[in-house]
Amino acid sequence: MTLADFPAIGDKEIIMKAIRHYGTSQQMLMAIEEMSELTKALCKDFRNAKGARGQIVEEMADVYIMLAQIEIIFEAQKDMHEIVDRKLERLEKRMEIDK
Repeated sequence: MTLADFPAIGDKEIIMKAIRHYGTSQQMLMAIEEMSELTKALCKDFRNAKGARGQIVEEMADVYIMLAQIEIIFEAQKDMHEIVDRKLERLEKRMEIDK
């Protein structure tokens, strides 16, 4: 699996427009907020809260969009592809060792 296997953000222009409209600092703060909301939703799942799955997926989408913005803000698209691929390979090797 490579980063290319992950779903792509459909309309990158909306992502760019959000960065220009709100500014980089505000969008980085929003990313922190969205990651916090995902963390909270995951914690609810550990408590077997009803509806946690739907909330988790909703927050995952928000985080995914914010990560796409951060990737653009830091001009990290190429680096991300390479690093994610490398980390996935490392994870696969670790799991082979754990067998």
